[in-house]
Amino acid sequence: MNESTKELFKSRNIEDIATALDITLQSRNESPFWMDKVIPFSRAILSILVPLRDQDLLFNPEGTYQETLTEELFLEWMDFVSLKMLAFMIQESNDASRLVRTKIDEQKCMSYQPIEVETLAAYLTRYNVNLENEALDFPIANYNVHQGVKNVIKSLL
Repeated sequence: MNESTKELFKSRNIEDIATALDITLQSRNESPFWMDKVIPFSRAILSILVPLRDQDLLFNPEGTYQETLTEELFLEWMDFVSLKMLAFMIQESNDASRLVRTKIDEQKCMSYQPIEVETLAAYLTRYNVNLENEALDFPIANYNVHQGVKNVIKSLL
């Protein structure tokens, strides 16, 4: 990547980050199977993490406040189970007009502004994630595919 990964995640928009990943991916001669999955998966995650970053309300899958969007935090959210949980958390937060289900200070959570969840929801639906009932599981094959996608992305970073 031309720009340092740290700077990309710290301050750039979704499109800039996805483009940098795509350029790196294109130069790696990856299988078309992975190339077809990496950028949509990255965009789905970034569609939530970048707005949280911009609101200074980033958190990790355990709900702990994170000051900066880093490649490590990005990779943490690539766990498919965590990503499904994030979709439900953001939708609940949108409904409540405050950030919910985190360990972030309640006063800070009140500053939350609703985040568009459609990009993430469309991505998860494509992989048979039920967005009506958080307790319902999804096919293990989809989890395994996303572990592979995560590994490809990790190698890009």
